[in-house]
Amino acid sequence: MCHGLGATIRRARLALKRALFANRMVVFYCDLSAQTSPAVTIPASFRVERLLNAAELSQQDWEAVISLWNPKLARRNINERFTKGATLWLIKSGNRLAGYGWTLQGRTIEPYYFPLGPDDAHLFDFHVFPEYRGQGINPLLVGYILHALATDWGGRAFIEAAEWNEAQLCSLRKTAFRRLGWARSVTIFGHKFTSWTADNDIEEAAKERRGRAPAMARSHER
Repeated sequence: MCHGLGATIRRARLALKRALFANRMVVFYCDLSAQTSPAVTIPASFRVERLLNAAELSQQDWEAVISLWNPKLARRNINERFTKGATLWLIKSGNRLAGYGWTLQGRTIEPYYFPLGPDDAHLFDFHVFPEYRGQGINPLLVGYILHALATDWGGRAFIEAAEWNEAQLCSLRKTAFRRLGWARSVTIFGHKFTSWTADNDIEEAAKERRGRAPAMARSHER
């Protein structure tokens, strides 16, 4: 029995190590109470819809969203999110769905890197359909949502993107979001483990490296 327990612990440690040293997520935040920018202007050819329940989602939009992966699981996933109070934001070109994203106030669908306050919001699972990419749809939708949330309540907004996803990172840099830090997280046996590096820690380390550079250069010159 002890041998079995030891093997289980070793496997758990290995899984944790692999997860924490896998690709990092870049976490962004926006202070909604400090937002003073004007409302985002949506081009005349587009419009944004804010849906609070599954009944508001047309059959055409249902099919567009669930076609991205397993339709049965996607449909269940969407219904679960609405049940938990999430809001679905659609951006359309005419009657065609160009992209979408989700928000949830006060909590997250999955365990997050840190607790959220009751007035905080999590933005997640944004997607722009291939035929509409390269037109700035994602930052347009994110900006529109941030302004709407700032009008509704204070608090903060959070969003994250994989460190390798340069397209998404570039898109978020065009919004009011600001980088908070880098995080890796994994859940093992029901317990969540997070490795976190705050943005100011990265900056301080960079300054320290820059401060050492001249001294190192002089030592080589001698």
